Amino acid sequence: MVIKLKDLISIMEVVAPPSLKESYDNVGLMVGDSNKTVKRVLLALDCTEEVIDEAVSKDIDAILTHHPLIFRKPSSITTDTLQGRKIIKLISNNISVYSSHTNLDSVHRGMNDTLMDILEINNNIILEPDLISDIKYSGIGRIGEIRECTLGDFIHHIKQKLNLDNLRYTGDLNKTISKVAVINGSGQDYFSLALKYGAHCIVSGDTTYHYVSDYEEMGCSIIDIGHFPSEWLTFITLMKKVMDNNKEKLKDVTFLISEKCKDPYKYI
Repeated sequence: MVIKLKDLISIMEVVAPPSLKESYDNVGLMVGDSNKTVKRVLLALDCTEEVIDEAVSKDIDAILTHHPLIFRKPSSITTDTLQGRKIIKLISNNISVYSSHTNLDSVHRGMNDTLMDILEINNNIILEPDLISDIKYSGIGRIGEIRECTLGDFIHHIKQKLNLDNLRYTGDLNKTISKVAVINGSGQDYFSLALKYGAHCIVSGDTTYHYVSDYEEMGCSIIDIGHFPSEWLTFITLMKKVMDNNKEKLKDVTFLISEKCKDPYKYI
């Protein structure tokens, strides 16, 4: 069965309708021809130059990413800029890029819900429900319940589930918690909602000093697992479900997980 890129896009847009994207975001087909036949797809969080080189070496037809390659409209596309080099290399090698970002975060059973499942957090509600579209159970951030435990035990649980060697946190490791908010990626803008809903602890990435300091003073612990760790395993877990749910349609498409997709941060 011949699958065209537009068929793959249709599947992704049922999973994560573009209407759910945040106003600042850019989602959809970034580079490529929607009528192109697709046989090999590479999954990556970011479309870095290393990922593009990997795609070229593996004869990939399309790269499916979480973060958009083109976030803001470029003023030019030349080899003088990183973005320009990427776009030119993609076009030269006939590789398409499709990105599903905040719409995939927001949608029911999307990134946020998948991360809650991985961390075994139950009875979830949405921190900021989507009020613009008519798509139910969608919005940014989730808050739910865990079996009562200490902050230290929950941190250990997170490290095991996400295969992390380290993370940043605030609060007393012996503090008892049972209500946890989770916002994958950069979730700082939703911390006030989490506190309003009674979160004992917030799990997210990309936190900054003054935010974290204030919330520690207000008695809410912050667990900063990092942007990449909060999304990479989550994205791959979710994409595997998408593939399983569309087995018949996608039976002639090979999906590969990028070996070059990595956290830009290193720890010593």
